[in-house]
Amino acid sequence: MPDFDHTTLALVDDIRDREQASDGHSRYGAYLAQHAHRFTDDGAPLSDVEFAAAAWTIATAPVMAPGYVRIRPDLLDLAPVLDPDGALHLRARVALRHHHLAQRPAGLADWQRNPWLDHERWPVLDAPDATDRPALLVTAEVSVPIPGHDLPRPTASRPGRTLTYEAQMATNNLVAYANFRLAPLVAELLGGGR
Repeated sequence: MPDFDHTTLALVDDIRDREQASDGHSRYGAYLAQHAHRFTDDGAPLSDVEFAAAAWTIATAPVMAPGYVRIRPDLLDLAPVLDPDGALHLRARVALRHHHLAQRPAGLADWQRNPWLDHERWPVLDAPDATDRPALLVTAEVSVPIPGHDLPRPTASRPGRTLTYEAQMATNNLVAYANFRLAPLVAELLGGGR
């Protein structure tokens, strides 16, 4: 299984998904079946962008943990977001430590490394433990629009192999888009390191 690097924000492990499946086919498919109600709008199938957003939500924590989609540990969040006009954007929320700022605040607490969830290369950041002094916790959201034609057209709205396959295709497309379009922006924002 490949690991995260500066060009990788998300990964999918289909082999692990099959190996951990209670039905021998897909663990993700079992979660999709449990949440099949998310794939219809009063009986009508969802649009491709709505379907992709629902598939991603089920593929990631907290619904599925560990997720079908693994997200780089240093990100606060990575998810598709539908805007009011129905367009889909992929957004990454990133914690910025004070050394990333042009002007560093004096005396304010900063994000700190979480020793329990820490990853050697991609540190997991948390709010500071100290509650007796002010803190400046800076986050940035990096967003890229996802053209609708980059997503598969869903045909299934009921549990089964077709729904699983189409959800896997949608989430794989979002992962590829995150790694190709969003990862360079996140890397530039972080300046190549924490």
